[in-house]
Amino acid sequence: MTARYCSLAQRSVPAFAPGLAAERLRALIGGSRMWVNGTVLHYYFFDRDGDGSVIADPETGRSGHVPWAGGKEQRDVVRECFQEWQDLGIGLSFVEVGDRSEAELRIGFQLGDGSWSHVGKDALGVGRGERTMNFGWDLTAPGERGTALHEIGHALGMLHEHQSPFAGIHWDDEAVYTDLAGPPNYWSRDTTYFNILRKLDPNEVNGSVWDPHSIMEYGFSAGLILEPEQFRAGLNPPGVLSKADKEFVRRWYPPAEPTGPRELVPFRSVPLRLGPAEQADFVVAPPETRTYTVGTFGDSDTVVVVFEERDGEPRYVTGEDDGGTPRNATVQVRLVKGRRYFVRVRLYANWGSGETAVMCW
Repeated sequence: MTARYCSLAQRSVPAFAPGLAAERLRALIGGSRMWVNGTVLHYYFFDRDGDGSVIADPETGRSGHVPWAGGKEQRDVVRECFQEWQDLGIGLSFVEVGDRSEAELRIGFQLGDGSWSHVGKDALGVGRGERTMNFGWDLTAPGERGTALHEIGHALGMLHEHQSPFAGIHWDDEAVYTDLAGPPNYWSRDTTYFNILRKLDPNEVNGSVWDPHSIMEYGFSAGLILEPEQFRAGLNPPGVLSKADKEFVRRWYPPAEPTGPRELVPFRSVPLRLGPAEQADFVVAPPETRTYTVGTFGDSDTVVVVFEERDGEPRYVTGEDDGGTPRNATVQVRLVKGRRYFVRVRLYANWGSGETAVMCW
């Protein structure tokens, strides 16, 4: 029987200015969807009667309300899977909240809508009343816990492993289209191409080698894969976090430094001595309440994110990604005297002198 698959929203590789050096472009594409380390991702389960989709019946044309709420057993599976990722000792953490306006990740359980998630920071572009993740079938059924681990992997910035250009998979394309067009997926050719047959840009993928045991790898029945030969009879990943999954997420989100963040004093620039994918963390205690500018200087591609400490944890306020443009990442943000803020700067790449600094003024 055909497995049920995760269906991602179609999104192209981010576009950058032409003429960028290959190493710089690789760093920008690879990091564009990743969170800055130290982020607390708040997640919310839609549970109110009014939360849901309005769907028209194709036969009658009448519209009906389809709820997004899921039972406690379904929510518990997702909670356990968030904890499993966090228990790897990564620099991200997950906190459940009861107010969707406080959540970066908003989770629904609409049956029949498939299981999917926005990838990494893409979730920040989704309206507060909309889902960033959905589970479309019973997560308590045998073998389905891996679905929750998989979708959380997307939320961390990971993509489908079988679409890696390093996999060397040669598909029987028409067999794949036919298989996915039937139950239980009922996918169009476009959806199947985007989620199965399309090769990712080499700069997007989770690693430089294919991991057939990854939680981000689908299982496939016999007759869909022609090469590698050992998978002609089917590909059956175990549905758990692989060694490579753990290494990837720990590399992107290492544990916080025990010394804690440095102080960023207004009007005093601080040199950044970072390598690609490295990050510097700062704490700001504003001397007065007003609008401040926080930004970087120098020949570098960076992302700058500002958090406010609330109830002992950082809450996302604003961020800016210079996206490979000649300008530097700069944000304007109102800071309140007596409150504590965190500034996190992650480097994609640098060029020229390679010297760069951050300042709050």
